[in-house]
Amino acid sequence: MDITERVGRRLHDLRSAAGLSLDALARKSGVSRSNISLIERGQSSPTAVVLDKLSSALGVSVASMFETSPPSTAPSPLARASDQPVWSDPASGYRRRNVSPAGVSPLQLVDVVFPAGQRVSFETSERDADIHQLIWMIDGVMEIGHGGEQWQLCPGDCLAMRLDAPVRFHNPGAKPARYLVALTGAKP
Repeated sequence: MDITERVGRRLHDLRSAAGLSLDALARKSGVSRSNISLIERGQSSPTAVVLDKLSSALGVSVASMFETSPPSTAPSPLARASDQPVWSDPASGYRRRNVSPAGVSPLQLVDVVFPAGQRVSFETSERDADIHQLIWMIDGVMEIGHGGEQWQLCPGDCLAMRLDAPVRFHNPGAKPARYLVALTGAKP
């Protein structure tokens, strides 16, 4: 199953588990019913901003949108690199890879490569889950804003934040930036 189908199936499963109709999720997330339907059928790859709106409305992290639905058997504690889902934002080209095994730990790890000069803004601030994240810079430079604050991160820097305010990402550099995101507190 490709990543677009995986995201679509996961969105459908999360929406169903929450007892939300397409119309209810559309109202709650601000994403059109038709767009949600296209995503669920694997006919459209959502942007990072759309994924943020949907995950926020469902009370999960964006990283959770790339997991497979809980298996009937116990999940594996090992996530081989070849099995880790990789997704690219169609709007900015930023690439994310879910590193952590799904459903095994309350901690989620995401490896991000962010293209030079690109920006992504997540305006969603209301969440049903109390999600915390750490961003650890590996290579390049990123400007990250959270609410009214902004920081510039260089290799080795680590920023902690609670996902309770709009978050902005910008790579002001001339080369791609790479960083690791660690999330905790999201619903499975």
